[in-house]
Amino acid sequence: MSLGARTVVRTPEDRFAGLPDFPFEAHYRELDGLRLAHLDEGDGPPVLLMHGEPTWSFLWRHAVAPLRDAGYRAIVPDHAGFGRSDKPTELEWYSYDRHTSIAAELLERLDLRDVTVVVHDWGGPIGLRLAVEQPERIARIVVTDTGLFTGRQRMTPAWEAFRGFVEATEDLPIGMLVRGGCHRDPGDAVVAAYDAPFPDAASKAGARAFPLLIPRTPDEAGAATGQRTLDALAADTRPTLVLWAEHDPIIPLRTGERFAQAIGAEVAHVVPDASHFLQEDQGPLVGRLIVEWLGST
Repeated sequence: MSLGARTVVRTPEDRFAGLPDFPFEAHYRELDGLRLAHLDEGDGPPVLLMHGEPTWSFLWRHAVAPLRDAGYRAIVPDHAGFGRSDKPTELEWYSYDRHTSIAAELLERLDLRDVTVVVHDWGGPIGLRLAVEQPERIARIVVTDTGLFTGRQRMTPAWEAFRGFVEATEDLPIGMLVRGGCHRDPGDAVVAAYDAPFPDAASKAGARAFPLLIPRTPDEAGAATGQRTLDALAADTRPTLVLWAEHDPIIPLRTGERFAQAIGAEVAHVVPDASHFLQEDQGPLVGRLIVEWLGST
């Protein structure tokens, strides 16, 4: 697999020092000239937690310790362009196919099996496609505030405004965007942690590219793949847990209910007092719900 990045930003390690509630060590691997990062905490059945846009593995910090302490192995990758992974600077480098392939390579590199994949935001299209394409490795699915993009999906005015802002803004205020997607203010230290991976405007190409990759018509790139993934999940019988934030303006609860129904599931828990970044608003609760469900499946 050729990643073909021409210019890459590598975030200095000192920008990740002293982040709140984030004592976890990065594990690195090299893939076609890129250094890619992930967390790997605990022993036992693996749980792969996939972040979205514009976050990184820091998003899942409140789920890592409960999973580890309950006897699971929490693996949390940073997508290329995010977190402690290298950041190609060309917008056109980023694609749905490429990021799915990178995630698949991590599964194969670690030889993970009996995996529970947990997805959020852009981690959904990537992780759910991975579940369909690698059923021999992924045994269970947890869905949080995400979906699949078929070109037929309805996008909310809040999302359209977000897309327009991203398209027009080269130096994205990452922490501000995360703060705006929370039900309660997470505080300056947490906002700074979301800004930490991005030392300059060039490093934010991935954060700018991901919203622009969402197909808005069925003939755009990625739409047919999204539809195939949705159709496959509709017929899938693997255990699936759906958690959804009560107050998500980007992907509202009613959309979550429709998506759950489309994949043969239901919203098992509405997470109260939470917006799109429910892991920030109710991180310990989200972690506990996942652990309890895993213990019952």
